[in-house]
Amino acid sequence: MKIFWFIPTHGDSRYLGTSKGARQVDHAYMKQIAVAVDNLGYEGVLIPTGRSCEDPWITAASLIDATKNLKFLVALRPGVTTPALAARMAATFDRLSNGRVLLNLVTGGDEQELKGDGIYEDHATRYETASEYTKIWREILTRSHTGESFSFHGEHLKVDDAKLLYPPVQQPYPPLWFGGSSEAAVELATEQVDTYLTWGEPPAAVKEKLENVRAKAAAKGRQLNYGIRLHVIVRETNEEAWKAADELIQYVDDATIAAAQQKFKQMDSVGQRRMAELHNGDRSKLEVSPNLWAGVGLVRGGAGTALVGDPQTVADRIQEYADLGISTFIFSGYPHLEESIRFAELVFPLLPLETRKKLSQPNLTGPFGEIVANNYVPNQTTVSRPIKEPA
Repeated sequence: MKIFWFIPTHGDSRYLGTSKGARQVDHAYMKQIAVAVDNLGYEGVLIPTGRSCEDPWITAASLIDATKNLKFLVALRPGVTTPALAARMAATFDRLSNGRVLLNLVTGGDEQELKGDGIYEDHATRYETASEYTKIWREILTRSHTGESFSFHGEHLKVDDAKLLYPPVQQPYPPLWFGGSSEAAVELATEQVDTYLTWGEPPAAVKEKLENVRAKAAAKGRQLNYGIRLHVIVRETNEEAWKAADELIQYVDDATIAAAQQKFKQMDSVGQRRMAELHNGDRSKLEVSPNLWAGVGLVRGGAGTALVGDPQTVADRIQEYADLGISTFIFSGYPHLEESIRFAELVFPLLPLETRKKLSQPNLTGPFGEIVANNYVPNQTTVSRPIKEPA
């Protein structure tokens, strides 16, 4: 099991849908989050993409030197960059970070935003282009290890004698991730990517989706890894966690919710539609599955659900998804700095992670925890009911 966190380049706040409690997301703040999650033992961070965000590549590159082990999941954007340029960017990042870049293929789901980036393709055409784009990108990187060039003439894209002189550290190329719920997305995923991502739908819906992807991948002779994108609200008790969930949306007015939901309906993203249909903007129907709360999706696009509860409850819900075959969890919470620390301290010890060793076995010798009365070393507590280790 691998746990990722999130760099909120589109903004951060203590409350959703309002400027109250908002904070400036400048480089110093992003660095704070990156350093914190790196030291806590998170596997990596997802950096979002789109016009509502700072550029993910520049952001990620600026954090290489501030971190030691953290991996950066950054976006590949067909139509925004050429596949050859994207291959050089990925290889350079991989080399400069010593193998710490992961690529997230993003086709987009908002036609208005896409037109602002100069992309006028419809949903079906975008996936056709993305398929050709990914083939070119993969081949250029793969052949860079032997010095070969690559030519390709497709319906939408073409390259002649494309060549990469500086190969990536990871072979044959940095791992490629992708999330999409449409049939076209599933076809693309099962044909070309390494990790398939889903948003945090109820376990039964995720099970159905993964079974479909797994079967289609097997028919192509391929086997994928699986990940899920969720928010998290964890507190010492369930009561405190649900109170925090209510507080997160306490300043969101109905007009803001209506405007956000109307915008989501205009998008052609199947995944976004599935997120919105979990609650349809109704505040009274936000717990869509035990401890799975859709309040974030009232005003936030993309991932709109959160696991809510005390540490053991949240760990148990994580295990439910793990039992479906999900090995990577990409979490976030509000505010992102504080929630990343809280989640690691409270939930990591309950998960089958290598990262928990970082919390219980620090590199430096000496006491672990605050000394009591200038003399006594704090007792080591034992966590009850840890999640079962994978077979």
